[in-house]
Amino acid sequence: MDHLRRCPHVLTRILLWIIRGIAWLPLPLVRGLGAGLGWLLYVLVASRRKVVMTNLALCFPQWTDVERRATTRRVFVRFGQSWLDRGWLWHAPEAVLRRRLVMDGDVHALQGDTPTVLFAPHFMGLDAAWTALTLNIPRRFATIYSPQMNGDADAWIYAGRQRFGAPELVARLDGVKPIVAALRASEPLYLLPDMNYDPSESLFVPFFGVNACTIPSLSRFAKLGRAQVVPIVTRMTPGGYVVQVLPPWADFPSSDLVADTTRMNRELESYITPDPSQYYWVHKRFKDRPDGERPPY
Repeated sequence: MDHLRRCPHVLTRILLWIIRGIAWLPLPLVRGLGAGLGWLLYVLVASRRKVVMTNLALCFPQWTDVERRATTRRVFVRFGQSWLDRGWLWHAPEAVLRRRLVMDGDVHALQGDTPTVLFAPHFMGLDAAWTALTLNIPRRFATIYSPQMNGDADAWIYAGRQRFGAPELVARLDGVKPIVAALRASEPLYLLPDMNYDPSESLFVPFFGVNACTIPSLSRFAKLGRAQVVPIVTRMTPGGYVVQVLPPWADFPSSDLVADTTRMNRELESYITPDPSQYYWVHKRFKDRPDGERPPY
């Protein structure tokens, strides 16, 4: 989103029209174009390539340099593919989406009106999962939305995420009250708490053995909303995406906020490990450090 946010409005509109047009192409062609975009970004955006390499070096110190570079290239390819996939996610006919978005696992945990927080980590398919949920589950969902500085990009993203199910997009600056109200009204909250946000509101807990600035909102919202926590793991496949609904966590939240947040990161590690290239490593996950530590970037 950052690259769209910085674009002049005319260029943004051209890019968005291209992405809309891509929605009508066969998926193998879309994925091929996305792979080309990913390779281009890998070559040209050296600063972000360094971020991915640093994250992988910290989280997978047992890997060789060859393994890290190969995974970094796959991360950029999947990043490019996932961005172009938003064209068909937000503009292709509904029948196309139903073929390409497969929901698997404990889907019945989302039925009914049980208050629910969806732990939706930053996998490349995060918008695919949101689209699949709002398309297939007959409930009104809620999520936290950060408005973009580029108005054209903001309008496109906002409309795309509201395509199905009349979901509630709560602006981050609106605070917690509307979020808790949505939870208590039985609107499942799609929450992505696995990024380095404001350190004044976060805890430092291990993530792949490295202390990471982690916002404890999963435990807090589950407690405030008296809600179950259901993990959502989304993986890109040749045919589209598989959205896996995992069973609700037992004994969560507890009375220990640090233990809950530590558990969240530990569970996330188990979701990432089968295919690390599916995760959003382009983010500076270890930007803020405990006192006395230097940032690794």
